[in-house]
Formats: sequence, C-alpha cells, structure tokens
Amino acid sequence: MGALWGRRRRQRGGQGQPAAVLASVAAGLVCTALAAYACWNQLPPLTPAASAPRRPVRPVSVLLWWEPFGGGRSATRRPPDCRLRFNISGCRLLTDRAAYGEAQAVLFHHRDLVRGPPDWPPPWGVHVRLTENQQLLTLDDEEEAAEAAVALAASGPRPPGQRWVWMNFESPSHSPGLRSLAGNLFNWTLSYRVDSDIFVPYGYLYPRTHPSDQPPGLVPPLAQKQGLVAWVVSNWDERQARVRYYRQLSQHVAVDVFGKDGPGQPVPEIGLLQTVARYKFYLAFENSQHLDYITEKLWRNAFLAGAVPVVLGPDRANYERFVPRGAFIHVDDFPSASSLAAYLQFLDRNPSAYRRYFSWRRSHAVHITSFWDEPWCRACQAVQTAGDQPKSIRNLAGWFER
Repeated sequence: MGALWGRRRRQRGGQGQPAAVLASVAAGLVCTALAAYACWNQLPPLTPAASAPRRPVRPVSVLLWWEPFGGGRSATRRPPDCRLRFNISGCRLLTDRAAYGEAQAVLFHHRDLVRGPPDWPPPWGVHVRLTENQQLLTLDDEEEAAEAAVALAASGPRPPGQRWVWMNFESPSHSPGLRSLAGNLFNWTLSYRVDSDIFVPYGYLYPRTHPSDQPPGLVPPLAQKQGLVAWVVSNWDERQARVRYYRQLSQHVAVDVFGKDGPGQPVPEIGLLQTVARYKFYLAFENSQHLDYITEKLWRNAFLAGAVPVVLGPDRANYERFVPRGAFIHVDDFPSASSLAAYLQFLDRNPSAYRRYFSWRRSHAVHITSFWDEPWCRACQAVQTAGDQPKSIRNLAGWFER
C-alpha cells in the first residue's frame, strides 16, 4: 500500500498546489488504525516492562568487556537492576574482567573494539594465554599485531557455552573496521537491525495503558508552537545527504537549526525537548541511510517532544514497519524540497489536517531505549530464552553492510 501511494504522490507536488489537492494529500497521509497494526505486526514483539509475564528463569551472567565509548575496562557506574528497570529477572551483570570465566555471554561494543590496541579476552587456559601473548608482543607492526590478536581471539578456546555478542548502534557508514574482524569471531549480534540475534531498536511504540504514559495528551497544545520547522544536528558535514537536503529546503521555508556545528545556534537552556515542542515540525534526518537505522531523532526528538517528524533515512516502507504511515512525513514523498515546503506551509494553515499526524497518540505511547542499560539486560534475557544450539557469525561485515 505504501509503495502504490508513493508512486501516486510523486505525480503531484510543486509550488502553488491548489488547496483541494493539498487537502487530499493530507487525508491520504493518514492511515487507519487497522493499517497501522498491519505494519507493526511484522516486527518481533517488544513490550514495556510492566506487561512482561513473570516466569521462572535460569540465572545468567553477562560481562560488559568495555564501558561503551571510551569508558575503559572498568565501568564507572553500577550495573542496572534488570528486574526493576525492565522486569527481567535472573541477571547478574558483570564489569570485572576477572569474572570472565563465569559469564554466559560477553558484550563487545564495536566502536571500542576497533579503536586502540588489541584488547581481547585471553584464550581460556593459563598456559595457552601466556604462550600466545608472548608471541603477540614480538610483532612490531601494529596492524599485523591487531590481525594476529583477532585471529587468536577467534580460534582460541573459550569457557564452555559462552557466547560473544557484537553490539553496535551506529550505521554501517559510521562503523569502521568491520572487515578487519575475523569470521566466526562472534556468536550473536545485538543492534537496531530487526534481523539481529538480539533486536534492540532506539525506540518503539507500545499500547497506551496508563495516563502517565508519554507523550501525554492526544494532541500537543498548538498554542505553544511559535515556530514552523526545527532541526537539532551534530557532526555537521556538507557531504551528507541531510545537509544537502536542508540547504534546498531552507530556500523555501524557514528552518531554525540548533547544535554546536554548522549554522546552528546553541540549544536553549530549557533543553532539547522543550525547544522542539515549540515547533510544528522536526527534521528527523539521519546521518546516513541504511536498513532499520531509525534513531532517537524520530522517537525522542520528534515523537516525545510533540512535533511532526519529517524524516530522511531508509525508505518509507522501512519506517512503516515501526510506526503508522500517517505519523510522519517522508522527504521521498515529494518530487522536490520546494513541494515539501509547500506542504508544510499548507499544514501550518490547516490545523485539522495537522492534528491528524498525532492520531497514533490515542492508542500508543513512546518507549525510548535506555543506553546502555537496556541492551545489557536484553542480552541477559536472550541467553535465558535461547537453546543450546551453537551459532557463529561467519561474515559480520557482509551481513551488516548489505
């Protein structure tokens, strides 16, 4: 249905569209609740902690090899309580590498994995560890040493039944060193990709059950929306598709940019969410376009703040696997940035059409993934529910980069 609608939509557009045509477009963008559920049912079920059933589970220990993004070997904060946070019982979360032999799973964060000198668990067995480490120390070339370390990690013995889990939440475009990792090094993958062994998206919608579920209210108060389009951006790069599209769009409609880089102004002291809440639309533009790569820019910056997201990322069909099609505007729906600008201006003048983009809030709320606590606990849950069938990832780069 989405693909058919997209072909029809591209035959419209352009500046100066008649009001009747734009009104019909607005109506077409809003899907029925039945269509929305059809989209969501394609995904593995993810539910809030309160609705998860309680059942006996076997205790599982999960070791976090590094604290993500340069946190070092020892975590600076206490591990989360998975039962209290996510209703996942039986988890023993470890940061002490001395407990390596006790862990049923070891989490390796990709960015820390490929930066700096080799830092892998030693082969299981003291005598093997000393011998192989001495051989590595004789290698003068850093690249040669790194390759040897990866090969040793892949082939060396491990504690019986232990799973190594590759964890990554960056896109393939921002995941260097993928091809330097040996085949069969990891047993599982943990990422935002739906086809990961452990699927942990940046966020998701779940059935609203309590008045405190976020965001509150059926429609955000329009009286507080003083601006039209906002964008919060970091890591400004003129080569990125999102910057190129902004340059085109800003020629036809005012876009207020916030952030440290580029033309942005600092985010006001009231904070990001309160700032975005003052705008009708938010540019949820991803830094690169890849399968399932839909980040907090949609879930937090737009949905939770109460702005209609204008998305640039994977195609519309990919977004519709996660959210109803009438909850967002995709840049691909328009033949040009000028026609998108005209449509935003139409919605600005027609409150009833604009409000339809919040229909999903009547029945659903937004869950924002808690990094890095939630992936850690989800890894424990995956070990608890998995069988004993062995598995290894033969070609990690080939899978993730496709």
